[in-house]
Amino acid sequence: MAALGALVKKVWSLRRYLVLLGTPLVLLPILFSLPPKEGKCLYVILVMATYWCTEALPLSVTALLPIILFPFLGILPANKVCPQYFLDTNFLFLSGLIMAAAIEEWNLHRRIALRILILVGVQPARLILGMMLTTSFLSMWLSNTASTAMMLPIAMAILKSLFGEKETSRDLKKEKEEIQVCTLQNKLHMVPTEMQLLANVDEKDLIEEKVTIEVSSDVRKEEEYKTNVWKGFLISIPYSASIGGTATLTGTAPNLILSGQLKSYFPGCDLVNFGSWFVFAFPLMVLFLFLGWLWISFLYGCISLRGCRKKKSEIRADAEARARAVITEDYQKLGPIKFAEQAVFVLFCLFAILLFSRDPKFITGWASLFTPGFVTDAVTGVTIVTILFFFPSKRPTLKWWFDLKAPNTENEPLLSWRKAQESVPWNIILLLGGGFAMAKGCEESGLSSWIGGRLGPLENLPPPVAVILITIVIALFTEFASNTATIIIFLPVLAELAIRLKVNPLYLMIPGTIGCSFAFMLPVSTPPNSIAFASGHLMVKDMARTGLLMNLMGVLLLSLAINTWGMSIFQLGTYPAWANIHSSENITTLLVDVQNTTLKSL
Repeated sequence: MAALGALVKKVWSLRRYLVLLGTPLVLLPILFSLPPKEGKCLYVILVMATYWCTEALPLSVTALLPIILFPFLGILPANKVCPQYFLDTNFLFLSGLIMAAAIEEWNLHRRIALRILILVGVQPARLILGMMLTTSFLSMWLSNTASTAMMLPIAMAILKSLFGEKETSRDLKKEKEEIQVCTLQNKLHMVPTEMQLLANVDEKDLIEEKVTIEVSSDVRKEEEYKTNVWKGFLISIPYSASIGGTATLTGTAPNLILSGQLKSYFPGCDLVNFGSWFVFAFPLMVLFLFLGWLWISFLYGCISLRGCRKKKSEIRADAEARARAVITEDYQKLGPIKFAEQAVFVLFCLFAILLFSRDPKFITGWASLFTPGFVTDAVTGVTIVTILFFFPSKRPTLKWWFDLKAPNTENEPLLSWRKAQESVPWNIILLLGGGFAMAKGCEESGLSSWIGGRLGPLENLPPPVAVILITIVIALFTEFASNTATIIIFLPVLAELAIRLKVNPLYLMIPGTIGCSFAFMLPVSTPPNSIAFASGHLMVKDMARTGLLMNLMGVLLLSLAINTWGMSIFQLGTYPAWANIHSSENITTLLVDVQNTTLKSL
């Protein structure tokens, strides 16, 4: 048995190599069971999907496989594959990452976060709301992971000021056993000091009361309240980061993948840009954030139906005062706002305003002043972030020009290229490029039309039902796989399904894209979830029970949004002409394939 166990351990340690080598061999029959070009493209996609889901290779390395496999298998030449890794969508994403690096460089994000927390107040429910508002706002512009990593230490500091040090869930059982042993040995009622404070029990009362081993119900309630508030704080941060990332086109990678693949599949579609996406997704984010806050606050005892009538204890009031003092002290440590912070904030506002107003669809944007189709969101973003690399970080003065004795020291810019190199996650840009290359391969090989031909049984499905089913399936799938990998795999299928249903492709593709961000149930679902879980104060069952209703709320709210204000923003009520062009191209491809097959048989 020992030898068998050792063998199993060795095999398990080699699982990565088994997946790497076994997956291409297992999938080989696909090459011979489908038409040549479609079969080869599907083979590459399934190999990449397996590597992405198992992380047998780093995600960004897997994204480079089309550069190797597409030319070797005769699907696409290298001069058509490689440009997909630096489309204008990638440069829009890059500009957002560089702007985020400048914000982090000058601690502007921390100043914004602490200021919001001061404004909302320090009661637990209000603090959770403040945390969610701040994290979601930062996540609109920074990455979800960076927003969570920045807010978590702030939350921990506030919680410690409210309740003192908190044991992790892994230490709770051990600590309880030690307390019980100590109690039995000394025949005393041993309660930690912070528990005495929370129970609001005076030392005189403890002396006068009958000594008992059983912990009083008031102390147990306060301990339970403390534990629940701690969990509510920590779980709200990754959830709000995921929700906030959906509000802007640059907020998360799946949004940009949708934008890039639309240009590949439907070149005539110009409805999705930064402005139109923001008008649609921002109200959805606010609504989801509010309902999510109510759910988390209610589930973890921060809001109760009796809370308004119940008088607050002096100990809780003192704890909230300490929390307020901690937040204020951290804010004061930042000192007066610097010239560099002001400059970055102005450029950040200019960045957002120009992207929003370029072509918001409901009004004429400033891009109409230039040649149509020449100025895109990428041009706007790169223009603004370029200024960061030469604009001075200290206030320039005219006195320097006239003072001959003044030192000729070079004024540092708001952002150095070295800092940008260190801060920008270049692997995400490669991941985006891999998704665009995969989409191009599906289109050129005819795999998209082949998939569409197999979706006939779904043609009778009512479109609103299709939206709900698609969002549920993708939300469940993304609990176990990367959000980016999920949307890369599903978008081609959704595009073809929309053509089969004769509905606007955006009607299915937008819900599918946003649904990728609804990963709330497991620690492994997203990096923000993993960061919060790593604090040691959350258990899997906490995320599962909280995330289940969050997922359901997200699906229903998304269905509501796409069937109401989304209809007018993206003109979803009609089947567009640009989709007809794509479907006619697919039909032509199918006819050519049929003719070639007939001639070969003759």
